[in-house]
Parts: sequence; structure tokens; C-alpha cells
Amino acid sequence: MKTVAAESMGAEGVSWRALASDFSELVKARLTLLVLLTTLAGFFLGSEDFFNGEKLFHTLLGTAILAGAASALNQYLERGADARMKRTRNRPLAAGRLAADEVVVLAVAAAIMSTLYLAALVNVLAAAIGAATLLIYVLVYTPLKKQTPLNTLVGAIPGALPPVLGWVAARGSLTVESVELFAVLFLWQMPHFLAIAWLYREDYAAGGFKMLSLNDVGGRHTATHSFLYAMMLVPVSLLAAFWLRHGIAYGLGAALCSGAFAWLAWRFFQQSDNQRARHLFWGSLLYLPLILGLMTLAA
Repeated sequence: MKTVAAESMGAEGVSWRALASDFSELVKARLTLLVLLTTLAGFFLGSEDFFNGEKLFHTLLGTAILAGAASALNQYLERGADARMKRTRNRPLAAGRLAADEVVVLAVAAAIMSTLYLAALVNVLAAAIGAATLLIYVLVYTPLKKQTPLNTLVGAIPGALPPVLGWVAARGSLTVESVELFAVLFLWQMPHFLAIAWLYREDYAAGGFKMLSLNDVGGRHTATHSFLYAMMLVPVSLLAAFWLRHGIAYGLGAALCSGAFAWLAWRFFQQSDNQRARHLFWGSLLYLPLILGLMTLAA
């Protein structure tokens, strides 16, 4: 893949460390890791008496490539907007360090190959869920970010599908339990991303993205929505107690975690400033592994 850095260094050679860093940024390595963790949780919870390690490997590998391709395509489409935002202007496509035409070709090829890989070595339904995740993220959510504040709701759909993919990879079918996993991830994302939207509202405005926080003087609407979704998450997260093996223990832990998360959203509602939005954001990052960890321990 051509890079500006490679051309400028010439005979001195390419900085492989810089290339690795750019690749990590292009595929959003931390986001991909989060996708893999939620997929792993779904696979574990969907496994019944037999845990198929080989199928898990194929599931995670195919999902990782698919998630990386989705992130690369997203950055390809948003490279102009990213260049205008302080938070994203140093991304490899926005900064011009990677050739956009090469990235899009490789990303499309990776998306197709990873979907076929999942279909062949996991199952067709898991591949279909993976393909739907990418298509909604790239072709629906990404353009909607410049059209309507409802983009966050739409973006939460592909964000909530990885644990469903993991469940289907292990179980082979959709069930009520997989729908609940989807609901938990969907509701969790709303306070998480609304907190980000508030913290980076000026950046989003510079990029031309229509977020709920843009015209929300004082943050009242953003904080209200965050609190409502966090409150809805409390009873939804407790539903798993009815199908997990150690449901009572899970229910107690989930009530504590979800209640604490809702409390952080309430604090943001009471005083909509950057500090409390940041507390809500960090709380959301702690909540997800805790609630999924409780589910796996109680399974």
C-alpha cells in the first residue's frame, strides 16, 4: 500500500512502525477488540454442552477482518470530514498518509472474503449477520451522520449485532436470549455515544455531523436521552436472570451495575457539563465488560 511517508523516505526504507500504526488506526484496533470481546461473550453464552474452540477461532478471525473492513470503509467515506475535526484529522486517510483508492479496494475485498469465510467455516446465518452489520454501518449509518441526529439510534444497530453473531455462530439459530443480548448492547450504546457527542460537539460541528448535542444549549436534551436509555437498560439487563443458570446471583450483580450506570446518567442530567459527561463515558466503558462478565460467570 502506498504511503506519503514511504515515498518521502525513498532509499532509506519504509518505517514499518509508522505503517503498523496507520493500519491500526485504519481498522480502529480498539473498536475491533471491543467487537471481538462482545462476539466472544455471545459465543460463550450461546454454547450449550459443547464448547467448539475451532469454530470460535473461525468466528473471531472472520469477525475481526469484517470489523476492520467496516472501519476502513467508514474512514474512506468520512475522510474529508475527519480532516476538519481535531479528534480525527490525524487518521491516515484524513491526513493523506494512505492512498484512498487502494484502501477502498482492499477493504471491499476483505469484507467479501471475511463474509465468505464465516459462511464456509461457521454458518450462513452468522455470515449474514456479519454482512448486515457492515452494510448498515457503512451504507446507512455513515451517510446519516450528516443528515439527522437520529443517526445515533441507527448506528446502535450494527453496534449491538456482534454478540448476536457470536450466539448464532455457537447455537446456529436466533433465540429470545440472543435478542436480549442485542437489546442490552443497543441500550448501552446510547448513553455511551451521547456522552461522546456532548464532549466533542464542536468537533462534530466542524465535521458537518448532525448530532443531538449540536444545538442543545446547556446539554438538556442530550442528558435527558442519556438518562432515559440508561433507565431502560436496568430492567432489560435483569431479564437474563430468567435464563442464566445462576440467575439470582447475576440479577443482584446486574442490578448493582445497571443502577450505578443509571446514576451516572442521572448526574449528567442534573448538571450537563463536560466533567459529568466524561464520568458517564468512562462508566459506560466499565459497565459493558462487567455486565457481560456477569452473564458468562452465571451461565
